[in-house]
Amino acid sequence: MNDTHGIEQRHEHSPSPKSFWRTRYGIGFLVLGAIATYFLLTEHLAHVVGALPLLLLLACPFMHIFMHHGHGHHHHGDDPSRSDASKSTSSRNGDTP
Repeated sequence: MNDTHGIEQRHEHSPSPKSFWRTRYGIGFLVLGAIATYFLLTEHLAHVVGALPLLLLLACPFMHIFMHHGHGHHHHGDDPSRSDASKSTSSRNGDTP
């Protein structure tokens, strides 16, 4: 019979895995990306500057999708009074649920 009273049980937790960006490969990837960006800007500055208006226009839909998460279609809790109110509002407008 084992008597475990008075004996401290120690739980050893395994260390959480590192983020990819903190590993040696992630840091190497960042360094290579910085070098590639440097040469892209120094050698092709005229092309990059010419593409800035297009990149600005392309940034708008991507920001809308990724930052707003597509607007709506997600519920922030199970509040039944809110769902009932939305049903009554839509039925008043002639929409079917």
